[in-house]
Amino acid sequence: MRPGEIHLARFPFGDAPGMKLRPVLLLTGTVGSVPEVLVAYISSVIPTQPLASDLIMDPSTPEFEGTHLKVVSALRLHKLATIHSSSVVRHLGAVDATQFGVVGDKLRALLGTVPASQTESRG
Repeated sequence: MRPGEIHLARFPFGDAPGMKLRPVLLLTGTVGSVPEVLVAYISSVIPTQPLASDLIMDPSTPEFEGTHLKVVSALRLHKLATIHSSSVVRHLGAVDATQFGVVGDKLRALLGTVPASQTESRG
């Protein structure tokens, strides 16, 4: 399991107990002795007004064909979860390096952070 891969995984409900099997984007590989992964929610419900942190992925376009999603989907970066790696059920595909860079940019903007290279220069 590597960052940028899309998997089916059990993702927690936001407003109720339980988990639902859905596609997620891995933002990290396994972390810690438990081992867990940080994932972002992918939905086939496209918001009428996407947020700046959303990424619309159309699997019929070259930049998203490697995702192997079945329909146009929204990566909702404001919906993150840390899940046990055993909750990751099946590999679907991956976003390409360019689009994973876009994901990183959107996450930094959402979280109000700057790239490590800029913090090192502030020293």
